[in-house]
Amino acid sequence: MDNNKILEAGTREQKEITTAAKTQEQEENKYLIKFRKPFIFEDETYKEIDLSGLEDLSARDMIQAQRTMERSGSINVLPEMSLEYACIFASKATKMPVEFFQALPPKEAIKVKNKVTNFFYGED
Repeated sequence: MDNNKILEAGTREQKEITTAAKTQEQEENKYLIKFRKPFIFEDETYKEIDLSGLEDLSARDMIQAQRTMERSGSINVLPEMSLEYACIFASKATKMPVEFFQALPPKEAIKVKNKVTNFFYGED
């Protein structure tokens, strides 16, 4: 085998290893949301947020989130589909203030909403 074919095979193998490592990392924490750019909240910089605490919440937490929305005057037929509910629920999951999630840039807030909604309705 000539040197070029050996180098090509090595490069291809390295790409496969890198792809496999990225896939494994994503599978390890499917609740990790990486921000496109650092987000600053209360003088602290965040590059990502981990919503794995969703697994530890209960129906009681869902009811509390809905009541919080209702107290704010927000009425929604499917509250778990709303951005406000997702922010409240993510706050409970991370033990971060709801204001953190409300201050996120729109694209990052939608990532959080999608992750929470997928948690409720996605397949295991």
